[in-house]
Amino acid sequence: MSNPLDFSGRAVLITGGSRGIGRGIAEAFLAAGADVAVCGRTEPGELPSAGGKSALFVSADVRDADQVEKMVNQAVERLGRLDVLVNNAGGAPFAEAATASPRFSEKVIQLNLTAALHCARQANRIMQGQDFGGCIINIASVSGVRPSPGTAAYGAAKAGLINLSGTLAIEWAPKVRVNSIAAGLIRTEQAHLHYGDEHGIARVAQTVPLRRLGTAGDVAGACLFFASPLAAYVSGANLVLHGGGETPAFISAASVNQGD
Repeated sequence: MSNPLDFSGRAVLITGGSRGIGRGIAEAFLAAGADVAVCGRTEPGELPSAGGKSALFVSADVRDADQVEKMVNQAVERLGRLDVLVNNAGGAPFAEAATASPRFSEKVIQLNLTAALHCARQANRIMQGQDFGGCIINIASVSGVRPSPGTAAYGAAKAGLINLSGTLAIEWAPKVRVNSIAAGLIRTEQAHLHYGDEHGIARVAQTVPLRRLGTAGDVAGACLFFASPLAAYVSGANLVLHGGGETPAFISAASVNQGD
């Protein structure tokens, strides 16, 4: 029986794939034998590499539909095909909804929702013309399935991305499968911006049932599954990847009261 996680000869495009979660996803696909292209506005000093292979870089601001079309065309020209698109580019700094400017909120929604639609449309254009179709994976967030105080526009955009994934899975079937991953608390090189120092990160980790933050490798593993034959009948799904969730505040509050 062949290895369903062997991606030799398959081509993968990852937006925002040069750092953080995206870099981990790129390295996982490279280690599995895939040919990988990553995109961003600026080429990094060091591209993702694993398994004796390095990723290609294609430049684009994924919020710009024209640049996205050019980027996908360049990726296909260099890779020869496009089997998998991972819409990973995204993020937002802390900003309360009452004081965030309209322009700020619009930019957050463009990056976390509209950009993914631009990329998905162009990938679908290629995949529909391939005998083997393709797979699109949208990296969403638990902020899209629960309240997101301090990142309201981001949470709303990720909720939209989850809905978009289910809709595209219907519109683009049967050639293209579309799924999303609602990632929970993931530790990256920028974790300190959200959770503080190492002590703060450790305290946040204790709110997760598995008692740790997720890693880029955890998200990458889910992407490998979705892109593999193991998920051949999986489309329109949203995988909540959060280590069991966040322990409800009432539990710790009740424990304190019981000790009084």
